[in-house]
Amino acid sequence: MSLRRWTVGLLALLVLPLEARAGSSWSVGVSVPPSRQVSMDRISHQLWDQLLHKYVDTQGNVDYAAWKRSAQDMQALNRYLNTLSYASVSKQASRAARMAFWINAYNAVTVRGILREYPTSSIRNHTARLFGYNIWKDLYLIVGGSRYNLEQIEHQVLRKMGDPRIHFAIVCASRGCPRLRNEAYTAARLESQLEDNAREFFARPHRFRYRNGTFYLSPILKWFAEDFGGSQAAVLRSIARYLPSAAARQAAQRGQGTVVYLDYDWSLNDRRGNRR
Repeated sequence: MSLRRWTVGLLALLVLPLEARAGSSWSVGVSVPPSRQVSMDRISHQLWDQLLHKYVDTQGNVDYAAWKRSAQDMQALNRYLNTLSYASVSKQASRAARMAFWINAYNAVTVRGILREYPTSSIRNHTARLFGYNIWKDLYLIVGGSRYNLEQIEHQVLRKMGDPRIHFAIVCASRGCPRLRNEAYTAARLESQLEDNAREFFARPHRFRYRNGTFYLSPILKWFAEDFGGSQAAVLRSIARYLPSAAARQAAQRGQGTVVYLDYDWSLNDRRGNRR
């Protein structure tokens, strides 16, 4: 056997089992011809809303175990994802409808990806950096005939809409994330939902604390600082109105204070073992 053939055979033995264990890229949703695609204004999120009411509590914890046991509701989630595929990315739609669509899409695809892997303790168990399956890069939703992974939905679609409150709405299945609402986002209620999310986000001590002139912030505010104004002072001013105490609000409005970033909790937002 030639050295080249021996090397190829060895690589196959080393690489293929890793890919088999880690999984490969996969898609949810269906391919829909342009003639059947509709405006995002016409996409219903009612089925997603029903599933969230059933499996997500008011704290944002998900009963993944019960959801995965229900073949009927696993199929219902797949039907909802199929519904999203009928949306056109080119037909005119209101900004609120487009934002609600993509927030719901991100959260529903994430839940579907976790249910595929469950039981698991963290999404980070499924985010290989070099080789193998990465849920943020290798799980795709088909929308309007094109595939979008979670990274694309977040960075190329939602962040480009210019509203930093999306970071208090999209949920990567972790306790450090914002709360997963137990209702779907809708165009009619989007503004009030985003405002409520922001206030709730900073009301939780594992995401925000203020003491003696020091702001203890979620690292989300560091990772996406440019979306909140860029500089430390700009970030503080942008979040000031959502902070839970008058002292914190006043200091943040002035853009003054020391900033310390809290540790991020990557443990799964699972109703089992809930600690908050």
